[in-house]
Amino acid sequence: MSQYFQESKKIVKAITPEEFKKIISFIPNKDKIAKTSFLLAYGSGLRVSEVINLKRKDIKGNYIEIWNSKGGKDRTVPKPKGWREYMLNEIPIKVSIRTLQRKFKHYSKRAGLSEHYVFHSLRHGFGTRMVESGVPLNQVQLLMGHSSLTVTNVYTKARPRDALKSYEELF
Repeated sequence: MSQYFQESKKIVKAITPEEFKKIISFIPNKDKIAKTSFLLAYGSGLRVSEVINLKRKDIKGNYIEIWNSKGGKDRTVPKPKGWREYMLNEIPIKVSIRTLQRKFKHYSKRAGLSEHYVFHSLRHGFGTRMVESGVPLNQVQLLMGHSSLTVTNVYTKARPRDALKSYEELF
């Protein structure tokens, strides 16, 4: 492939707080693995592999330690706000990455959300919420485990509705 023609990367669609609540509402109480996994990805910014590899001892007071993640990096992330003690019983998650991805697709579809959402949309929702809430970009980078601010910048992309709102406020 020529250096001038690179494959385009699709930007993952971020889950909003309202959409996350909607998905969670469609998960039956008996599927504690799905609730726990989705909350870890959305509330702490974990990758699906990090959710699967999480151990009980990594969950501390109000934070979670992630060891040897992508690129061999370690990091500390907040424990999700919606964390419940019963969720600790689900750790370690005893299903495959593919199973979690399928569960997410299933519950997203039941909630009537776009087919463009994938499990990684939960992590992307975490990063987007952080930036939109005013968390400094270097802190978002740290929590997401990115080696470069360039990677973290994907969460700062302007959205059409934001541009229209700014226009209305200024003109």
